[in-house]
Amino acid sequence: MNNKTIFIIQVLSLSFIWVLFTGIAVWILNLIKVSLALKDAPDASVAISIVAIPVFFTLASVLTYVFIGLQRGRKE
Repeated sequence: MNNKTIFIIQVLSLSFIWVLFTGIAVWILNLIKVSLALKDAPDASVAISIVAIPVFFTLASVLTYVFIGLQRGRKE
């Protein structure tokens, strides 16, 4: 593979992780909203959101940090 193909794959993976993070965050917030609308206990949704949102945000941030670090290393 040439460098341009690898760069495109890296950008796609970076985009996919942020889309995944956004989708999970929206899904969990929707779960909380629905549980409140149905007057159900939102405890499980809140517990999942406390764990899942920071974990996926950290994973997306680490991947972004590594991608930016690799790109800076190539230019120098």
